[in-house]
Order: sequence, then structure tokens, then C-alpha cells
Amino acid sequence: LSRELLIAVIDDDESFRMALVESLGSLGYGAQGFASAEDFIAWEADVSCNCVITDIHMPGMSGLELARLLTGRRRAVPIVMVSARSDLGIHAHAAANGAVCLLRKPFKTEALIDCLEKALEI
Repeated sequence: LSRELLIAVIDDDESFRMALVESLGSLGYGAQGFASAEDFIAWEADVSCNCVITDIHMPGMSGLELARLLTGRRRAVPIVMVSARSDLGIHAHAAANGAVCLLRKPFKTEALIDCLEKALEI
């Protein structure tokens, strides 16, 4: 895998976000963490990433709202959603908003790799 691939990790849970960025780095991906969808949008104006991993439930803009925004753009970026909740219909909501897959926290590294390979079509 190449460090030329850049993955944005958006999650308001700092310990989870840092661990996921570190894990992606150890898997050979470039990764950048963001505490909110708004922080990501401000950064993304200057840099494009290959994939977005976002929590669904965050203060401010939710992961679902972010996915709708990103999916509406000309250069759609693959989106992987994560959630600690098990709301009824959450898989359908994630898919309807453009998510390639939904991972439930905590998830195994193998599940993350499977999702990324699907998202990045490796």
C-alpha cells in the first residue's frame, strides 16, 4: 500500500481518532485526523483525500450531512462511516448517504482493511 493514498479520519472522540490515524499509518496509509466535519471541510478546500472515514454522530455537522455534501460534489470521495450506536436503520441511512460501508465501534482491523479495499477499489 502506498502513503500516496490519503485518508481523512473525522471523529469527535479524540482517543478513537488518534488510534485510527495511527493504525492507518501502520497499515501504510497516509492519514489525517479531524475533530469535526467543519474542520475537515476547512482543510479539504486545499487538499484532496482518497477516502473519508467519518463518525455518524458528532456535534455540529453529522457524518450523514457531511456524506451528503461530499457526494454532491463533482469528484465524489469514497466514504466509510463508523458508529458506536446501533440505531434501527442505520445501515440503510449510511448507504443512502453514499457510504461504501458502515463499521460498528469497536471494529477489528481486518474489517477496516476490507472496507478500505472496497472504498479504494484496491
